[in-house]
Amino acid sequence: MWLTAHFVYSFLLYVGLTFSLLRNLATFVDSLFRIYNEPNRMSSLFIKSTSELTKSSTKKTVQSLLDVLNNVILGKEPQIKLAIACLLAKGHLLIEDLPGMGKTTLSHALAKALGLGYSRIQFTSDILPADILGVSIFEKEASISGEQQGTFRFHPGPIFSQLVLADEINRATPKAQSALLEAMEEGQVTIEGETRQLPSPFFVIATQNPISQSGTFPLPESQLDRFLMRISIGYPDAKSEMELLTGVDRRQLADQLKQVIELDELKALQQKVEGVHASSTVLEYIQRIIHFTRYEGGFSYGLSPRGGLGLLRAAKAWALLHGREHLIPEDVQAVLSSVIDHRLADAAQQGEHGVSSQILQRIAVLS
Repeated sequence: MWLTAHFVYSFLLYVGLTFSLLRNLATFVDSLFRIYNEPNRMSSLFIKSTSELTKSSTKKTVQSLLDVLNNVILGKEPQIKLAIACLLAKGHLLIEDLPGMGKTTLSHALAKALGLGYSRIQFTSDILPADILGVSIFEKEASISGEQQGTFRFHPGPIFSQLVLADEINRATPKAQSALLEAMEEGQVTIEGETRQLPSPFFVIATQNPISQSGTFPLPESQLDRFLMRISIGYPDAKSEMELLTGVDRRQLADQLKQVIELDELKALQQKVEGVHASSTVLEYIQRIIHFTRYEGGFSYGLSPRGGLGLLRAAKAWALLHGREHLIPEDVQAVLSSVIDHRLADAAQQGEHGVSSQILQRIAVLS
């Protein structure tokens, strides 16, 4: 009798434990099902911390680059930030200033700090497109029979670099200037009927002297529109100039720079720019700016669709530089002058920042 009772008790205990395990398993499966069908619940566990780490990493990476460049180009952080934003936005940069302002030093320092392949093209009145793009040369080879044979071998020009400095571009003839058009827009060049891809990333920094100087050829509108930004470095302030006079040669400092950002990091930053969120309010603000330049500003012609998209990309890059993953109107305002002034026909008559100042006064941000 005692054995029977013990058996029954053990059996019931086993059934109870089994039922409890099954119930817990069902609850666990139900929880997984809910999480699977509500990904935001799973995301909320991880995305916030991951996002904060990403922002911190991005800001630290950008700041390390800024620190290095600020040590070479003194007192010009706004211009340096614009140059970096232009690169992150996958655009090209035009620097217009007097000789000796540090245009070449900035481009060289940027290439060194990013570890990019660098080449410099000195534009002159007699430079030819082949001097920029490259040329095929017939190379002779002796055959077994002693007859001279050979093949054409392509020798790439300086355009086949990741960062290309087109120095004093407006001293070259329009024919030579146009050799950059396809390269800047498509990331490729067509030479002797064959299309050749350029390295990635591909960033052109062109410098030019003021048009009023002798021996210059104004860039055509089609060429200007391919530069995402145009900036001017300007004279240094008194403190920076004293440091220039008493310190180390800045060109020597640029030569000695170490790489602070890996190529994969740079490409990742460029990819992050595309992911910066633009609200409908900011997009409408940009659209109203574009409309103003076309129909209300009194310009010969307004901002092109390429220019409008460029303004958006540049603003996104500026936001990322400041550790944000969303656009605010101040980002658009910060890059406005550098993006639109060289694209508008009558901008030169408005004076420095005249166009952007007029737009900022006339176009209000809608809440």
